[in-house]
Amino acid sequence: MITETHVPLQAHNSFGIVARAERLLRLRSQDDVQAWLNSPERSEPHFVLGGGSNIVLTGDVKPLVIKVELMGKHLVSEDDKAWVVQAAAGENWHDFVAWTLAQGWPGLENLAMIPGSVGASPVQNIGAYGVELQDRFESLDAVDLQTGQTFTLHAGQCAFGYRDSVFKHAATDNRDLGLLGRALITQVRFRLPKKWQFDVSYLDLSKKQAQHGVAHPTPQQVFDWVCEIRTAKLPNPETLGSAGSFFKNPTVSAEQCADIIAREPKVVHYHLADGRIKLAAGWLIDACGWRGKSVGNAAVYEKQALVIVNKGGRDNPCTGGEVMTLAKAIQTSVYERFGIRLEPEPVVV
Repeated sequence: MITETHVPLQAHNSFGIVARAERLLRLRSQDDVQAWLNSPERSEPHFVLGGGSNIVLTGDVKPLVIKVELMGKHLVSEDDKAWVVQAAAGENWHDFVAWTLAQGWPGLENLAMIPGSVGASPVQNIGAYGVELQDRFESLDAVDLQTGQTFTLHAGQCAFGYRDSVFKHAATDNRDLGLLGRALITQVRFRLPKKWQFDVSYLDLSKKQAQHGVAHPTPQQVFDWVCEIRTAKLPNPETLGSAGSFFKNPTVSAEQCADIIAREPKVVHYHLADGRIKLAAGWLIDACGWRGKSVGNAAVYEKQALVIVNKGGRDNPCTGGEVMTLAKAIQTSVYERFGIRLEPEPVVV
């Protein structure tokens, strides 16, 4: 267990915002986790930091920053229907997806190139191109930071929703299970079905399929296509820091969607199984004229309006305040034009 003081966090958040942790604790093994649970530091205010890809730092972090660096991945079990694969919370998500394919275990390829760590994936219920984490989730292990006890959660206990889970909500009374700020995820297991099917529900993937003229693509081809699509749309993290998609795609009723289509016939939308309609937040933002606009060194990415970037780079980075000022201006603009309130995805610290 290693505790450091006055640690620069610029390299530990994907925006590249300059900030410091007054104290940072690195957890690199289960022994580290147990040592911390038995120490007086467990009762102190804390902030769990994974890959740093879904946060906006608005200043130095005073609570103890817990940097999860647990590593390891392996096949847990296999039956006629699926492989169950486990990865430690500190594993890089994209690298883990690539590794599962290399082992011959498909199912996560649509989620390629999503930034962040494995431990953060169930918190956000990450998703892309027709697949969400909950579709492949088996269970996870975590530590209760209040009691120090370990526990396991299965899918039904995680309360997964669109970019949502039990880990993003606090308990409101003794009957509600809310784990915001209370759970430290240590490892996650995924159930990857052997009866693999290509999901063509998203237009971008359908276009790739038609472009390559492949009627029955392999999981590796889907992985490669997803990487190509995301590379074309999203900034290179080596040159432009960001938190990926900054806003959730809003969902509306069929009646609300019909009203918007009557005014904006080209609005990009997707029909959901429950009858609601998902609107493309990037299209709404673009329609309001935000593409390429900036506040200080925080800017809306020119190739994808859903992404806010740090155009100042590492040498002259944006501040968290600039990011949030720009985000709030975008929210106001979209609400005034469409009556839709966009909800940010990143956690603001």
